[in-house]
Amino acid sequence: MGDRIPVSEPVGLADVVAGLRADGVELVEMSFVDNAGNVRVKAVPLERLPAAARFGVGASPCFETFTFDDVMVPGRYLGGPDGDLRLVPDLDRLVRLAAMPGWAWAPADKFTQDGERFVGCQRAFAARQVRAAADAGLAVFAAFEHEWALGRSDTEEFVPAFDGPGYGQVRLEAIADYARELVGALREQGLEVQQFHPEYALGQVEVSVAAADPVAAADDAVLVRHTVRAVSRRHGWRASFAPCLVPGGAGSGGHLHLSVHDGDGNLFADGPGPHGLRAAGESFLAGVLRELPALLAVGAGNPASFLRLEPSRWAGVWQVWGREAREAALRLVTGTTGTEQWAANVEVKCFDGTANPYLAVGAVLAAGLAGVREELRLPAEVTGDPAALGEHDRAAAGIRRLPTSAAEAADALAASEVLAGAMGPELHDAMLTVRRAEAERCADADPAEIAAATRWRW
Repeated sequence: MGDRIPVSEPVGLADVVAGLRADGVELVEMSFVDNAGNVRVKAVPLERLPAAARFGVGASPCFETFTFDDVMVPGRYLGGPDGDLRLVPDLDRLVRLAAMPGWAWAPADKFTQDGERFVGCQRAFAARQVRAAADAGLAVFAAFEHEWALGRSDTEEFVPAFDGPGYGQVRLEAIADYARELVGALREQGLEVQQFHPEYALGQVEVSVAAADPVAAADDAVLVRHTVRAVSRRHGWRASFAPCLVPGGAGSGGHLHLSVHDGDGNLFADGPGPHGLRAAGESFLAGVLRELPALLAVGAGNPASFLRLEPSRWAGVWQVWGREAREAALRLVTGTTGTEQWAANVEVKCFDGTANPYLAVGAVLAAGLAGVREELRLPAEVTGDPAALGEHDRAAAGIRRLPTSAAEAADALAASEVLAGAMGPELHDAMLTVRRAEAERCADADPAEIAAATRWRW
């Protein structure tokens, strides 16, 4: 979508509306994700879709500084009760919702009433980073892994909907019909499911979908989670993407995978560098590695995130990289021999479901592109579990822990010139406003209170 509201009706929209009506659609939901990671929506009757596509639907800009629990904390530039925005649906992503009969969905872009792109539009931020990559001759593909826990719906506590060993067949048998319905709904909505399996934590499962353009990957993340929640309700369960449901146990992540390509192919394969990295690929990873403390505030900056971010849980709490290193925050996946050109990618392991996916992909792209511009080099890779080393040995090896609190992560974001420049002052300040407000309000809460407050927010 361009930088102004399209005031003429898109070609072919009448046929699209007729097709949706024939499929039983009566309402169209338009969504955006705020800086706390909550998905906000407005909806119109199907017959109002042409008007929404031309002129947008009104929405208050106050949500730019809402915290995870809907407390409004105005920032320096954004937030507060005044003003209005226009939400314009991206009709290229319009889809009938397979698990919500009578509904269709489209992600929305945010514009001002004057028709200009809103400075705080997170989806536009991601799109700018994609364009910056293209200007550098690079194409990026991205995908999120989705982990969630299924609980009973008759209690605010978390009671697992099923039991059995992690990754176990017993678990799969308990949710076989659920999995079949979910994968079918995702497929019907145009998403290519690559894997589904029961995970390690209590009541936890995971699904992976195919990689796409980074903005589309963020759209996919919203649609996948929307579908998961709808299918879960139909089965009498409640789905949670929160990073921690029960303090002290393993939590749910939202790992981000990326590959970067130029005219000669994948930057993470067939090169002279470590594990086949080409020079620009190494620089991209080095840029991401450098900015990881600040990126954590974007991708896992809620106080609940730090209940999950513990050593020796494969949560990626160390600011290091390594090939198939599951304790590293940056895991290089090279692929099986013979598949490197299409399979090699990098996984950012420290992210979770509290992230705005558009901000997550955009911020990682900005960090990586800065590394390419500066021709950064990677330090030595790390293997094994850094927690098994003594503090002196970790320091000698340059192994540093990522921020251990929401306040510390926010400080890292505040200090990041790369992310501040990429986001612009308004979006950067709004993100900081949200994260610092959440950190301050949860400063005296114990882990159980934080988990209870955030358990069903995502």
